[in-house]
Amino acid sequence: MELQSLTDRARLILGSLVESYLETGSAVGSRTLSKSESLNLSPASIRNVMADLEDSGLLYSPHTSAGRIPTEAGLRLFVSGLLEHGNLTSDERASLEAKAKDTQRSFSQVMEEAGSALSGLSSLTGLVVAPKAQARLRQLEFVPLNEGQALLILVDEKGKVENRLLSLPPGMGPGQLKIASNFLSAQLAGKTLAEGLADLKSQLTAQRGDVETLSKLLVDQGLAQMAKDQEELVFIVRGQSHLLNDLKAQEDLARLQSLLDALETTETMQRLLKEADQAAGVQVYLGSQSDLFGLSGFSLVLSPYAAGDKSLVGAVGVIGPAHMNYGRIVPMVDYTAQVMERVLSN
Repeated sequence: MELQSLTDRARLILGSLVESYLETGSAVGSRTLSKSESLNLSPASIRNVMADLEDSGLLYSPHTSAGRIPTEAGLRLFVSGLLEHGNLTSDERASLEAKAKDTQRSFSQVMEEAGSALSGLSSLTGLVVAPKAQARLRQLEFVPLNEGQALLILVDEKGKVENRLLSLPPGMGPGQLKIASNFLSAQLAGKTLAEGLADLKSQLTAQRGDVETLSKLLVDQGLAQMAKDQEELVFIVRGQSHLLNDLKAQEDLARLQSLLDALETTETMQRLLKEADQAAGVQVYLGSQSDLFGLSGFSLVLSPYAAGDKSLVGAVGVIGPAHMNYGRIVPMVDYTAQVMERVLSN
């Protein structure tokens, strides 16, 4: 249903009811709403409109009482069209800004503290997602082991060593392998693996020599896969205990664990990051709007943050019950994303 299809009175009552529900987490009755100065309506008039909203699928009664709570559709309509965002307090802004001012912290430390700050300020669960930091390469070498096999060894600028076993085409000797090793090492030194491969692939496509042909084979077999492995995301969750406050049964705990397990997969977070980036701003995921939250009873407020060149880097967010205070959480998540962007620019 579109917001425009509701009467002004219906929009006011829906907005007031959802605001009360988000504050208390409980069903809201017409008598409670009639005390609102913004409505100035009798309980009987409010009941009639509530009945219409229920017929429209925006409200429902969880029990036999007169109280109503918003359906998933009603909650989504409120978030997308009726929600009024509050302003962060100066203390809240200062707490988040502090993460951008200490230049002695590494970006991974900033991510950890941003997640903790979001959790602490919201009393919910803070989430920060970013690609793994990729060190620049210092050395690359292919070591022949026996006929048809070689060991690819990568050493980064911090001295970390990675290796991978490769299969070689018939007839490839140690001399050819050494030449290809020297060529690739010279091309990739001082770059991250992703940066080096992006530059290298265009060169290998344009050239047809034996060294380039052999190098392309080694890139496709080993380096490309290693670069793909490094695309995994760092997934930081802080304040998981806040999610336990809304659990009412053992099956709720199982759904929560299933949700967190799903969020920790690279594929899931890359999909959410892409959706958030395309929507350009804070997104709220709840109910069947996302297959992750349809059965969990929780929702996610997520905002992407970008590097100085405007390329997507990661996202920050808050996970909480469907009746979280969106008016307060949305600007908090948005501001944290802005802080993360300032950290990157510095």
